[in-house]
Amino acid sequence: MKNILKVDNPNVYAEYVGAPLLHPLIALISYDEVSPFHGSLNNYGVYGLFIQQQFPKYLSYGTKSVVVGDSSIIAVAPGQIGGTEDNGTPLYINGWALLWSPELLKGSSLEGRINEYQFFSYFSLDWLRMNRSEWERISLLLASMRKELRENEDSPSLRKVIVGYLQLILEYCQRIYFRQLSKKENGESDILKRFHHLLEDYFTKGLQHEKGLPTVSYCASELAYSARYFGDMIHKATGGTAIGYIHSFVIDEAKSFLMKGLNVGEVADLLGFEYPHHFSRMFKKVTGMTPTDFLTK
Repeated sequence: MKNILKVDNPNVYAEYVGAPLLHPLIALISYDEVSPFHGSLNNYGVYGLFIQQQFPKYLSYGTKSVVVGDSSIIAVAPGQIGGTEDNGTPLYINGWALLWSPELLKGSSLEGRINEYQFFSYFSLDWLRMNRSEWERISLLLASMRKELRENEDSPSLRKVIVGYLQLILEYCQRIYFRQLSKKENGESDILKRFHHLLEDYFTKGLQHEKGLPTVSYCASELAYSARYFGDMIHKATGGTAIGYIHSFVIDEAKSFLMKGLNVGEVADLLGFEYPHHFSRMFKKVTGMTPTDFLTK
């Protein structure tokens, strides 16, 4: 089983890297001050922004391995997994980590708006690329926020101030997100994004327990295409088949559940498989290994 740090409180990560604990609901870490430290693969129960000049070479974001460019931001949300496994080599990083509990947002306007920030999705964009001005402004906001946390005791007033800083930082991230999206958007990426969001909604609503795994015909109908035309568009966008994309999505979900400690039977049930061995068969077909092999590799 992979060694995963369960970050169900922002200060779990702060303690892990040796950073000062500033507040029970938010952690603000200057990597320059705690480096070197050892990497960790994290199971997040909190929101987080990793705002860095450089990222580790081998980085996991969800079930994907990504290579992140300089001066970038990665966003994580509760239920997600990411980070870099500790291979024994200390990490030297320049930048910031900002993690906060959903509880910090309760009663604020940001609580109702947090889902508008689409960059927390694994699929939307792998990372946000800052220009020099954005790096400087966001760094200044983080430094000012940390000063507030250091100099003031926890209170409703302080929390309002901190949420205000947080919302401003998220608006900078949103501007970067839309700038990148406008450069990236085209017909192929749009159909793929809609397809992916349809699959997310399918499992979020628990439709797998009523209808079983989503089919190509179902997805095509929901997106108002014929199954054949839909399949052709997905092939053009990905080079693969629509059913292959569905299966890959399902197995990515399965990997996340397995890494959180669920057993094969529990994962199979959550994803709508009638029998665990049907799930294991698909897992091996997609990944080339069994779920047990995945956990022990």
